[in-house]
Amino acid sequence: MEYRTFKRTQLAATISMVLGAAAFSPAFAQTNDQADAEQLEEIVVTGIRGSLQRSMDMKRDARGVVDAISAEDIGKMPDTNLAESLQRITGVSIDRQNGEGSRVTVRGFGPDYNAVTLNGRQMPAANIEASSASTARSFDFANLAAESVSAVEVYKTGKASLTTGGLGSVINIRTARPLEMDSLVANVGVKAMHDTSNENGSDWTPEMSGIFSTKFAEDTIGVALTGSYSKRDSGYAKSETGPGWYTIQGGQGDWGSVAPDSTSFENPPQAGDIYAMPRGIGFTFGQVQRERTNAQLTLQWAPTDALEATLDYTYSAQDVEQQYNAMGAWFNGVPVSGAFTEGSGNGSVVALTEYTDGTGNDVTFNAGDWGTKNENKSLGLNLAWRPTDALTLIFDYHNSGADNGAKDGRGSNNNVAGAQFNRAATTVNYTHDLPTVNFTYNADGEFDPAKMVTSGSSFRNSIMEHDIEQAKFDGSFEFDSKVVKSIDFGLGYLESENRSAFANAQRETWGGYGTAADYDDSLFVAKSMASALDQFSSASSPDMTPYYYAANFQGMIDAISAIATANGETISPCGTVLCASDDFSTDRTTIEKQTAAYAQLNLAWDDLAMPMNLSIGLRYEDTAVDAKALVPTYDSITWNGDNEFYAQRSGTTYEEREGAYSNWLPNVDFDISITDSILARASVSKTLSRPNYGDIQGGQTINELIRFNGGTSNLGNPDLDPFVSTNFDLSGEWYYEDASYVSIGYYKKAVKNFIGQTSFQEATFDLAHPVQGPRYEQAVADLGTDDASVVRPYLDALYGAPFAGSAAEGDSAAMFTVITPVNAETANIDGFEIAWQHMFGESGFGSIVNFTTVNGDIGYDDFNTNKGEGVDNQFAVLGLSDSFNLVGFYDNHGIQARIAYNWRDNFLNSTFDGNGERNPIYTEAYGQWDMNVSYDINDNFTVFAEGINVTNETQRLYGRHENMMVGAIQTGARYNLGARYTF
Repeated sequence: MEYRTFKRTQLAATISMVLGAAAFSPAFAQTNDQADAEQLEEIVVTGIRGSLQRSMDMKRDARGVVDAISAEDIGKMPDTNLAESLQRITGVSIDRQNGEGSRVTVRGFGPDYNAVTLNGRQMPAANIEASSASTARSFDFANLAAESVSAVEVYKTGKASLTTGGLGSVINIRTARPLEMDSLVANVGVKAMHDTSNENGSDWTPEMSGIFSTKFAEDTIGVALTGSYSKRDSGYAKSETGPGWYTIQGGQGDWGSVAPDSTSFENPPQAGDIYAMPRGIGFTFGQVQRERTNAQLTLQWAPTDALEATLDYTYSAQDVEQQYNAMGAWFNGVPVSGAFTEGSGNGSVVALTEYTDGTGNDVTFNAGDWGTKNENKSLGLNLAWRPTDALTLIFDYHNSGADNGAKDGRGSNNNVAGAQFNRAATTVNYTHDLPTVNFTYNADGEFDPAKMVTSGSSFRNSIMEHDIEQAKFDGSFEFDSKVVKSIDFGLGYLESENRSAFANAQRETWGGYGTAADYDDSLFVAKSMASALDQFSSASSPDMTPYYYAANFQGMIDAISAIATANGETISPCGTVLCASDDFSTDRTTIEKQTAAYAQLNLAWDDLAMPMNLSIGLRYEDTAVDAKALVPTYDSITWNGDNEFYAQRSGTTYEEREGAYSNWLPNVDFDISITDSILARASVSKTLSRPNYGDIQGGQTINELIRFNGGTSNLGNPDLDPFVSTNFDLSGEWYYEDASYVSIGYYKKAVKNFIGQTSFQEATFDLAHPVQGPRYEQAVADLGTDDASVVRPYLDALYGAPFAGSAAEGDSAAMFTVITPVNAETANIDGFEIAWQHMFGESGFGSIVNFTTVNGDIGYDDFNTNKGEGVDNQFAVLGLSDSFNLVGFYDNHGIQARIAYNWRDNFLNSTFDGNGERNPIYTEAYGQWDMNVSYDINDNFTVFAEGINVTNETQRLYGRHENMMVGAIQTGARYNLGARYTF
């Protein structure tokens, strides 16, 4: 525990209140004596207990439902990653990337439905995907180091003054301000990280952070500088059904189907059952090297007690290098033998327990190596003026940008594939978390480097650039009244410009390139499967293939280049050397302009036996959308197969479309102090989130494969309305001791405008169809048949192959079914939040327990195969799951120790699996143990140790049945040793 004294003017206190979105009421209740006091004595309790006390105070004093995490000391958040700190909050769950917290889900609403602000300013986010242009709006918390953050607030109910975009929540990240700190603050921290999943990088990697803050000129000028640098070398290993599962109705003949009377399969699926056959199986082994740099400079000037100016610049960057090797096999639907789970007899989802596929083809191996860089920059200015004791005016402006993309010609993701063409069959046992895989080879031997060649390759280039310019004017007028305490008001303007693009330089030489003699055997190194996947017991099973081959990425590229050079062949945009392309096939830019105004009336009845507070607010927001997208243009349709017609590209063009919407967003927050320690709270509000960038893109694209009766086309819809939620909250809170409380709350969210699809018919691009005109009709008459295998060669011979449609020859335009997103779906989400935080007197021991339930009325129907012409993909709300936290800690005598368990139940992750199949992907329930301990050697010097995922938990994804493995992923534990010195 540490006691500090610092100067804080009434203006500073009021600014904190206004910038905190009028959520906290104590600033309004300051007496004149407090306002006139030059020096305020504050007891700042540091450490775990101090952090929990401040977080509890924020929750108790808020108008509406707000939870928070406060730094334990300057430069020390409870966890090394902000997302991992946020998961300790009731109702907050996280997604992990490579074993590290990345994005958050709040009350069942995933990352795209939560807005993230930095000191009240909406932050841009730049996301990229492996094989497409990203459509996501979500913010990746891995970009920000926890050391530069003083607190994180999670607003679960709406506020008139809050930036919109958070259907589930608005998450505000607060950084320190020098005029609100001691006269001199300086500390430096160093840390060494060991990630047990690392194979190729350093066993120990560094992390450094530092803070310097001072104020002078009679505390009217303040300067603060924070910075951090960290490097993490890590890895992962996983099994995947990458090509996805093919869903079949029992009793129906289909690709890879099993007859109900099959004698080769035990418990074959019966009529009424739903089952699925795998399209393949594979393993991936990756290594990641990440460097993260964060810095913030803050300058403050307060020439009088009534005026304060703040200028700040924030920078963050993630530089990521990735390498991977993979091995696997595609299945072509040749079931030989196996077994299924036993059905109920009345129709059920049944799944393979064992499966042998007789596809006689190749065992594939893959290698990739690429680098990406994500940069975020923000420059902001805040001016606060208190012209009278009753009026506070604040102007805030920032210009922020985020960019993410490839570092060089390797692209943002790539894959060089190879194969050995002697596989006879593959047997998979799906009863294990990690399925065992056994390959059977032809008579010419095992998987052998002497028989390996490369095949195709894919070099992808995904970018996102996001810029936000935002200006806000906020004010608060305080009344000298027993009931009416203040009116908050404001105006705001925000312009968001987001560009996402994607290009793919792909070679279709999947049948092999060159001969085995062109590739030195040393390029392919056998590695142990059991060692690489040692967290899964089945990896060492005798039924598991004992090894995989790690291919040398650069060596394969060099060998491919040598073959191309010898053949005089151009194989990429770089000639005879493989590289990525910047000739984007997808390139969309969305500009959203938001204008807002709000007002909120704050009332209080302090003199009653049970004091009450009531806030009534209303926000009006108008949004204009201008969306532009690059789309292909076409000039003809050719007849290439019996029922296969292909649209022929003639170039590209940009197509632009517009949209607009406006919303009234009210909020009512009420709380009553039943006793000095018991508080009851009720809130009603409206919040919104905006559609993803893919749905509101400005262009129209067609499926280039066209059938006899026409084709399909996809059209973006910038005029979509946002998702709007009406939120209801009721809670009771008992604050029975310092830093100890119990709370229970019920919430409900009624959400409308979720996106579905509609379709209509049109002659897109007016493309003449080859079989919709007089030439085709004459050929049918001449031949006396409409058999395509006879008519097509006849027309090819007459008019040239492939036969193409021609408007000049009288062919009619092909009709396309245009599929476009529309606001069509509604959902109701509700649940309970229960939290208990308890300090065991002055012993130093304490505990936190919280549990959240999430229920929705729109779930996924595993019996719906989504098959059939024109059938839409099922709508279901993703991410709905219960969560649980248990934390035990000790904080006394200079020792701080904490152990934390975080659990999240299984949830629906996606409605598409590999290869674009309309199948669900569920994430299995997952729990993780983390711990840390620190010791204050003296008042200035602290040493600490941390462990994350100390029990080496693994993650698993599955389809309609738990046996339908989609992914089984191993990362591992990581440990930190460090020290921090405070000057």
